[in-house]
Amino acid sequence: MKLRHFYSRLTNQIKALPLPPYADAIVAIALTSLTTTGLTFAIQQIGKVEPFELFVYDRLMQLRGDAPLDPRILIVGIGEDDIFEQNIVIPPDQTIAEAISILQESNPQIIGLDLHRNTPNPPGWSLLLEELQADNIVVIKKLGGKDSTTIEPPEGVPPERVGFNNFPVDPDGVVRRNLMFASDQDGRYFSFSLLLAIEYLKTLDVVPKGSIKNPDLLQLGEAVFVPLRPGNGGYHQVDARGYQILFNYRGNQAIRQVSLSDVLNDRVDASQVEGQIVLIGSTAESLKDLFFTPYSTGESTSHKMSGVEIHAQMVSQFLDAAVGDRPLFWFWPQWGELAWLWLWAVLGSIFAWIIRKPLVMGISFLGLLIVLSGSAYGLFLLQGWIPIVAPALALGLSMGFIVTYQSQQAQLQSLQAKQQQEMVMKLLGQSTSPEVANALWEERDRLLKSGKLPGQKLTATMLFSDIRGFSTLAERLPPEEVLDWLNEYLNEMVEAVMDYHGIVNKFTGDGLMAVFGVPVPRTAPEEIAEDAQHAVTCALEMSDRLELLNRDWSDRGFATAKMRIGIFTGPVVAGSLGGRERLEYGVIGDSVNTAARLEGCVKTRQPGACRILIARETLEYLDDQFIVEPWGEIELKGKEQLAEVYRVIRRRQETHSKAPFGAELPGKLSATPVSNLDATSLFDSSRVEKLPNPIGLDELM
Repeated sequence: MKLRHFYSRLTNQIKALPLPPYADAIVAIALTSLTTTGLTFAIQQIGKVEPFELFVYDRLMQLRGDAPLDPRILIVGIGEDDIFEQNIVIPPDQTIAEAISILQESNPQIIGLDLHRNTPNPPGWSLLLEELQADNIVVIKKLGGKDSTTIEPPEGVPPERVGFNNFPVDPDGVVRRNLMFASDQDGRYFSFSLLLAIEYLKTLDVVPKGSIKNPDLLQLGEAVFVPLRPGNGGYHQVDARGYQILFNYRGNQAIRQVSLSDVLNDRVDASQVEGQIVLIGSTAESLKDLFFTPYSTGESTSHKMSGVEIHAQMVSQFLDAAVGDRPLFWFWPQWGELAWLWLWAVLGSIFAWIIRKPLVMGISFLGLLIVLSGSAYGLFLLQGWIPIVAPALALGLSMGFIVTYQSQQAQLQSLQAKQQQEMVMKLLGQSTSPEVANALWEERDRLLKSGKLPGQKLTATMLFSDIRGFSTLAERLPPEEVLDWLNEYLNEMVEAVMDYHGIVNKFTGDGLMAVFGVPVPRTAPEEIAEDAQHAVTCALEMSDRLELLNRDWSDRGFATAKMRIGIFTGPVVAGSLGGRERLEYGVIGDSVNTAARLEGCVKTRQPGACRILIARETLEYLDDQFIVEPWGEIELKGKEQLAEVYRVIRRRQETHSKAPFGAELPGKLSATPVSNLDATSLFDSSRVEKLPNPIGLDELM
């Protein structure tokens, strides 16, 4: 959990730097790939993936198939049939001596006896010792260790013709390595298989020597045998003591075999023996000289390979390497493996970043695994062993990290969006129409900066409303009744503002201030006109709602009310006002003051329950859609210049609907001629005589 939070903080800090486009992807992919590479490499070093890498190595060995039979090597195996025929579990010395004698008649190049004969197994002990004196005989010695004892070679055989038959076994019991040299208190020895190969190669004028580049490394022909080390291929916790190489099997059935009985009964042609390396050893399961190999998991019957067969395979590897038929295994240096891990971590990060659908991502993951496995198998055919499980782990981890990161970022963005929304609603209040809220939300990234709505200059229409005589009313009623009465009134007024896409910016006790045309700037003349028309239509709607409220209040015995509304269109500056502790959305400018003064001017003139006053600046945007009454030039409080004031009476077309935000008002359709209206439905005749001629009144008279 701490690592995830650190990773998220580090990502956000880097993203805060001045970075090019797609910085999020670049930063996330870079951090994920590097983190995954480091994590996978650490897991490698402690050996957690080694068993899986060895398992894959075995599969690759099986897929590679068998090489052709090695024509230089022949195994004389002591199998179950030989034991049955001899009627004895371990053939006596005389039988072994007789078999060696028969083989020598066919002139083998060298004979290796993979049988322990440190003590007599009569009869025939002296005959066996005599046969073992031949210069082309190599015998075995088992080197003792912590869990085993030393088994000496037969007496009388010179040390230069004695090789140890121990070979390293991996923790899972599989033989994958070839130990070439070892030593004990009596001296240093070649392995049994290496000694046989060296004796054979002498006929080809190939002798062991130190490498030209590094004299400490053995060279046979053109092959330099570099010792196996932790970090080679899939090995990371391997016991690499001594001089070991990776075992390059020829195949599961790649060495010719005959039985001991075939030799004794002269059923082996001399051509099969002449000039060959002949190994004699037990192959019977009952003799328990059997080992697991990379081929074991692919076999349905015989899961193990006899020790003599393994030695023959090792001899074949040495010979092939020396003459250039099959090169030795090679490995990448540590920096190469790191680059390999990083490559797949990058690929996983990129694919996970681009692909968001789980099914497609799963298919992509499988596809990348196939490419990874195919690449590794291709190199394996070229004798290169590179990790597969570790890069697959890096691939999966990187994809998982990116998916987790994206999920976390989505949650964070959702939280930030919610916080931004709460911030916006806190600034603008709850009294915004859904259309305005949606428009604002779509523009949030541009409007919100550092948690504020920065000041922006725009043209808007302001509406101020106030209840006439509210103070007197409040004195007569208990406070709780006043509050309920006022809330009922404000609720209706707020709904009217929202219906016409305005924002209730603030409440002024018994009144309110609404703004049309914010916070998303509307700069086109037709948009400004639309806001002004919305504001005036909203005022008429507020008047209608007040009339209904008065009827209801009268029926309930409550006091009725009269209302004044002032509307002005002009330039303002809108944005966040306040400090860190208290912040609100404000609209400031002379236009705001003018709208407020219009609402409060000439308070004694109150025709009807609701008086709506506008100035010439708003009238110019109304497109002759409303019937207004000119009140002449009036001095507004605090203003040096007189304002040309008009009272809004009604729309020219009574039937209308609320237009969606940004759409044209239905009032812009063809209007009903005023001359067709009944003048008495508009004015009381006595009032018409006393007032200046309203615009459009000539059409009525």
